[in-house]
Amino acid sequence: MLIGHLGDEVKMHYFEGGGCIGRFPLATNETYTNKQTGEKVTNTDWHNVVVRNKAAEICEKYLSKGDKVYVEGRLKNRQWQGEDGNTRYTTEVHVQDFTFLTNKNEAGASMQPVQTPQSSAPSNTSQTPAAVVETEDDDDLPF
Repeated sequence: MLIGHLGDEVKMHYFEGGGCIGRFPLATNETYTNKQTGEKVTNTDWHNVVVRNKAAEICEKYLSKGDKVYVEGRLKNRQWQGEDGNTRYTTEVHVQDFTFLTNKNEAGASMQPVQTPQSSAPSNTSQTPAAVVETEDDDDLPF
Protein backbone atom coordinates (compact mmCIF):
# COMPACT_ATOMS: atom_id res chain seq x y z
CA MET A 1 0.00 0.00 0.00
CA LEU A 2 1.49 3.31 -1.06
CA ILE A 3 0.34 6.92 -1.11
CA GLY A 4 2.39 9.21 -3.29
CA HIS A 5 2.60 11.62 -6.19
CA LEU A 6 3.07 10.73 -9.86
CA GLY A 7 6.54 11.61 -11.08
CA ASP A 8 5.54 11.54 -14.74
CA GLU A 9 2.59 10.89 -17.04
CA VAL A 10 1.24 7.35 -17.38
CA LYS A 11 3.10 5.60 -20.24
CA MET A 12 0.87 3.15 -22.11
CA HIS A 13 1.93 0.03 -24.03
CA TYR A 14 -0.67 -1.79 -26.15
CA PHE A 15 -0.46 -5.47 -27.13
CA GLU A 16 -1.74 -7.34 -30.19
CA GLY A 17 -4.35 -9.28 -28.20
CA GLY A 18 -6.06 -6.03 -27.17
CA GLY A 19 -4.57 -5.81 -23.68
CA CYS A 20 -2.55 -2.90 -22.42
CA ILE A 21 -0.25 -1.95 -19.59
CA GLY A 22 0.41 1.43 -18.01
CA ARG A 23 3.56 2.41 -16.11
CA PHE A 24 4.38 5.45 -14.02
CA PRO A 25 6.85 6.42 -11.30
CA LEU A 26 5.39 7.13 -7.84
CA ALA A 27 7.20 9.27 -5.26
CA THR A 28 6.56 8.62 -1.57
CA ASN A 29 7.87 10.97 1.11
CA GLU A 30 8.94 10.41 4.70
CA THR A 31 9.35 13.53 6.81
CA TYR A 32 10.87 13.68 10.27
CA THR A 33 12.74 16.11 12.53
CA ASN A 34 16.41 15.45 13.22
CA LYS A 35 16.70 15.36 17.03
CA GLN A 36 20.26 16.66 17.08
CA THR A 37 19.84 19.65 14.76
CA GLY A 38 16.07 20.22 14.98
CA GLU A 39 16.08 20.34 11.18
CA LYS A 40 13.14 18.94 9.21
CA VAL A 41 14.33 16.12 6.91
CA THR A 42 12.39 14.70 3.96
CA ASN A 43 13.36 11.45 2.23
CA THR A 44 11.78 10.57 -1.11
CA ASP A 45 11.57 7.02 -2.44
CA TRP A 46 10.61 6.21 -6.04
CA HIS A 47 8.49 3.21 -7.00
CA ASN A 48 7.80 1.75 -10.45
CA VAL A 49 4.03 1.25 -10.68
CA VAL A 50 2.33 -1.04 -13.22
CA VAL A 51 -1.42 -1.12 -13.99
CA ARG A 52 -3.11 -3.39 -16.52
CA ASN A 53 -5.93 -3.26 -19.05
CA LYS A 54 -9.02 -1.19 -18.04
CA ALA A 55 -7.30 0.14 -14.90
CA ALA A 56 -4.40 1.35 -17.06
CA GLU A 57 -6.77 3.18 -19.39
CA ILE A 58 -8.52 4.85 -16.45
CA CYS A 59 -5.19 5.94 -14.96
CA GLU A 60 -4.03 7.32 -18.32
CA LYS A 61 -7.26 9.30 -18.71
CA TYR A 62 -7.49 10.81 -15.21
CA LEU A 63 -3.97 10.91 -13.76
CA SER A 64 -1.22 13.35 -14.62
CA LYS A 65 2.19 14.28 -13.27
CA GLY A 66 2.01 15.52 -9.66
CA ASP A 67 -1.37 13.94 -8.84
CA LYS A 68 -1.70 12.18 -5.50
CA VAL A 69 -2.83 8.56 -5.62
CA TYR A 70 -3.26 5.57 -3.32
CA VAL A 71 -2.16 2.25 -4.84
CA GLU A 72 -2.43 -1.23 -3.44
CA GLY A 73 -0.77 -4.24 -5.03
CA ARG A 74 2.04 -6.72 -4.90
CA LEU A 75 5.76 -6.41 -5.53
CA LYS A 76 7.26 -8.18 -8.53
CA ASN A 77 10.93 -8.46 -9.40
CA ARG A 78 11.98 -8.90 -12.99
CA GLN A 79 15.18 -8.97 -14.98
CA TRP A 80 16.08 -8.37 -18.61
CA GLN A 81 19.10 -8.09 -20.86
CA GLY A 82 20.09 -4.48 -21.53
CA GLU A 83 21.30 -3.21 -24.91
CA ASP A 84 24.84 -3.20 -23.54
CA GLY A 85 24.59 -6.91 -22.73
CA ASN A 86 24.32 -6.42 -18.94
CA THR A 87 21.53 -8.00 -16.92
CA ARG A 88 19.19 -5.37 -15.46
CA TYR A 89 16.88 -5.78 -12.46
CA THR A 90 13.84 -3.84 -11.28
CA THR A 91 11.13 -4.10 -8.64
CA GLU A 92 7.62 -3.06 -9.65
CA VAL A 93 4.33 -2.55 -7.81
CA HIS A 94 1.65 -4.43 -9.77
CA VAL A 95 -1.54 -2.58 -8.81
CA GLN A 96 -4.63 -4.49 -7.72
CA ASP A 97 -6.57 -1.48 -6.37
CA PHE A 98 -6.15 2.30 -6.53
CA THR A 99 -7.86 5.52 -5.45
CA PHE A 100 -7.30 9.00 -6.87
CA LEU A 101 -6.63 11.48 -4.07
CA THR A 102 -6.22 14.68 -6.10
CA ASN A 103 -9.33 16.65 -7.08
CA LYS A 104 -9.31 17.67 -10.72
CA ASN A 105 -10.09 21.20 -11.95
CA GLU A 106 -13.57 20.08 -13.02
CA ALA A 107 -14.37 18.97 -9.48
CA GLY A 108 -12.88 22.16 -8.03
CA ALA A 109 -14.84 24.32 -10.46
CA SER A 110 -18.10 22.60 -9.60
CA MET A 111 -17.47 22.95 -5.86
CA GLN A 112 -16.74 26.67 -5.90
CA PRO A 113 -20.18 27.78 -7.11
CA VAL A 114 -21.80 25.55 -4.48
CA GLN A 115 -19.78 27.20 -1.69
CA THR A 116 -20.47 30.74 -2.88
CA PRO A 117 -24.31 30.57 -2.60
CA GLN A 118 -24.06 28.94 0.85
CA SER A 119 -21.91 31.76 2.19
CA SER A 120 -24.19 34.42 0.70
CA ALA A 121 -27.47 32.81 1.76
CA PRO A 122 -28.02 33.10 5.52
CA SER A 123 -30.75 30.42 5.53
CA ASN A 124 -28.29 27.73 4.37
CA THR A 125 -25.71 28.76 6.94
CA SER A 126 -28.20 28.63 9.82
CA GLN A 127 -29.40 25.14 8.84
CA THR A 128 -25.89 23.67 8.73
CA PRO A 129 -24.99 24.16 12.45
CA ALA A 130 -28.35 22.68 13.55
CA ALA A 131 -27.62 19.53 11.55
CA VAL A 132 -24.15 19.30 13.11
CA VAL A 133 -25.57 19.60 16.65
CA GLU A 134 -28.06 16.78 15.99
CA THR A 135 -25.30 14.56 14.66
CA GLU A 136 -23.14 15.20 17.75
CA ASP A 137 -26.05 14.33 20.12
CA ASP A 138 -26.81 11.08 18.30
CA ASP A 139 -23.17 10.01 18.18
CA ASP A 140 -22.04 7.73 21.05
CA LEU A 141 -18.39 7.65 19.95
CA PRO A 142 -15.91 9.09 22.48
CA PHE A 143 -13.94 10.96 19.83
